[in-house]
Amino acid sequence: MNDYLVKALAFNGQIRAYAVRSTETVGEAQRRHGTWPTASAALGRAMTAGVMMGAMLKGEEKLTIKIEGGGPIGAILVDSNAKGEVRGYVTNPQVHFDLNEHGKLDVRRAVGTEGTLTVVKDIGMRDYFTGQVPIVSGELGEDFTYYFASSEQVPSSVGVGVLVNPDNTILASGGFVLQLMPGTDDQIITRIENRLKEIPPVSKLIEKGLTPEEILYELLGEENVKILETLPVSFTCNCSKERFGNAIISLGQEEITDMIENEGKAEAQCHFCNNIYVYSKEELEELREEAK
Repeated sequence: MNDYLVKALAFNGQIRAYAVRSTETVGEAQRRHGTWPTASAALGRAMTAGVMMGAMLKGEEKLTIKIEGGGPIGAILVDSNAKGEVRGYVTNPQVHFDLNEHGKLDVRRAVGTEGTLTVVKDIGMRDYFTGQVPIVSGELGEDFTYYFASSEQVPSSVGVGVLVNPDNTILASGGFVLQLMPGTDDQIITRIENRLKEIPPVSKLIEKGLTPEEILYELLGEENVKILETLPVSFTCNCSKERFGNAIISLGQEEITDMIENEGKAEAQCHFCNNIYVYSKEELEELREEAK
């Protein structure tokens, strides 16, 4: 099954809901960065939340998430957009610990709990929208839940989960976001709260083969859910040799001359996808001309 996301309404528009299967997408990030299991779970949870938040945008809008919790994994960065495209990396991909007291990957220990979760949205205006909240858990699902309630004033429940195979590949990854619209009936809120306590972790539902639609049916009851749209999801990086070339031009003639005389070439590596771009002496001379 390919990765995809669904947008839905439930209980006659009182609940806005999103669910996603992100197994292949997180698997691609794991392969590119060589993340160890705990780091994979942290990056995968952040990317899964990020792709659902991207789906809340429109057109060419995009967002960047930065999680800095003070833990050994370092910063987590995720970019996503309204088209289901997401990319991400962690500063220290080779981080892993023994399972926590619940028998799960110890994401909290890797991420840390002293720091911030920042979301920057580029919605095509001159100024970006920035929301920042303190990290409250380090498990990330609760942290995104707190972000929505605190920064966007939308009471929400965010579930994100990643299961990792013994060979470090990704077994299952996915998530959901449920958001209460203004004036939601108290009985519906209580019903959802009770269901959230009973339901298995979302990664287990994905492992069992449930689709994003079926995850929402499990959470909200099939008869209450109206699917609005489905969106393919993928790890997509927009880096290119031309973009890095422009960055080299911006360094100025002197710096480029240094590269030519000292190295005779230049290499640039994208943090997000690990692609490496090599510039020959001739290419650097062309870039130096453009820098004039």
